Amino acid sequence: MAAVVVERVGWRAVIEDAGRPGFADLGLGAAGFADRGSAKLANRLVGNAAGEALVETLFGGLVLRSVGAVLVAVTGAPCPLALRSGDDTVGGRSGRTRHPAMYEVIQLADGDRLELGSPAAGLRSYVAIHGGIAVEPVLGSRSYDSLADLGPAPLEPGRELPVGEHAEGWPLVDAVAWPDWTMPAGAGAPRTVVLDAIRGPRDDWFEPSSLSRLDGGAFEVTNDVDRVGVRLSSGQPLERRHSRELPSEGVVLGAIQVPADGHPIVFLADHPVTGGYPVIAVLTAASVDRAAQLVPGQRVRIRLRR
Repeated sequence: MAAVVVERVGWRAVIEDAGRPGFADLGLGAAGFADRGSAKLANRLVGNAAGEALVETLFGGLVLRSVGAVLVAVTGAPCPLALRSGDDTVGGRSGRTRHPAMYEVIQLADGDRLELGSPAAGLRSYVAIHGGIAVEPVLGSRSYDSLADLGPAPLEPGRELPVGEHAEGWPLVDAVAWPDWTMPAGAGAPRTVVLDAIRGPRDDWFEPSSLSRLDGGAFEVTNDVDRVGVRLSSGQPLERRHSRELPSEGVVLGAIQVPADGHPIVFLADHPVTGGYPVIAVLTAASVDRAAQLVPGQRVRIRLRR
């Protein structure tokens, strides 16, 4: 049976699929792909169902070795790829190295190593394997939930990932166009990310001036970035109209929650299912994916809609 062996992990790499919805009443979130669009595209490239399990890696550094022949595709944060032939381990022959592209189908022969460098933009890259990853599901999902510490453990060197038999067919295309957000903004011009959000449900808890500042104001991504959420900061905190405490209530993916310090937090895939701070707005589905690719120091502008 084909497999891939993890030879090196950069900052962090985990197995994710479409998630485990339906357990919020037990206090358990859905988890799943942080950037759903990139992950689903990787799966489609290799002929899998969109929600199949794959590897989500943080800021590159991942090295995978093929056991048997496998097909893979890498999407998400654009990083340099190196494919080193397994010939260097057979009979003393010199190995070959080529540099495949992101967003294309890549064929690995037995013993080949695929190396992911540091991305030029974004944070998370996705490696899909034709057939999926056949680790044991937990509560119906192969996703790792970092908040609940549930699901397949984060990857470590030496771990073997069996290739499943869950492909829907063979790849229909060799490559697809890169998304616009992966393109560099230009020399000396750091890209400002625009996130669309729907106002509410607790926008009436904030001063009108704070809502105006949120809508189109400049924010910066802090160092507090993980699968739970992204903390934003600006020169002036968002001010409430009410000083009373809010009873705990449900929190959804993409919610922009504002804690007591007035600096908003954008909730991502591993967010808690309840919270006691007011939610001023909720990101659209496409903007949730874009928020999952934010890096510390990046500039953000939120565009509010009703």
